[in-house]
Amino acid sequence: MKILVLHGPNLNLLGTREPGIYGTLTLAEINQRLHTLANTLGVTELRTQQSNHEGMLVDAFHDARNWANGVLINPGAYTHTSIALRDAISAVGLPVVEAHLSNVYAREAFRHHSMLAGVCVGSLCGFGYNSYALGLQALVWHIQKGA
Repeated sequence: MKILVLHGPNLNLLGTREPGIYGTLTLAEINQRLHTLANTLGVTELRTQQSNHEGMLVDAFHDARNWANGVLINPGAYTHTSIALRDAISAVGLPVVEAHLSNVYAREAFRHHSMLAGVCVGSLCGFGYNSYALGLQALVWHIQKGA
């Protein structure tokens, strides 16, 4: 099983960016924890990628259709604005799980709507790093059950 983990804009600043909202783990620490978890779940390949650029995230989805079984994404602010990412998810036909460190529904009203949730297998938010961990577990389960 091969999984792509995508991190959207500003997530490269984790650890120092608003730690009261996003926690103190760095992106490198999150990726390392995900690699460790992936090994225990039987994932043979876990690739991680971060970009502040919408088009690069779209390109990553297009590339993933050639090698991945699924995608875990924290789209950051593109969650609320990106029809291009929504279309990319729909176009590639891979199962996708959306994850957010913070509880977007407990924040500003403009964060309460996800443009992507409707084309994702599921969404997790508000559990810090565990949103990623639970999202990876759910994605692996979804792929294994053949849904």
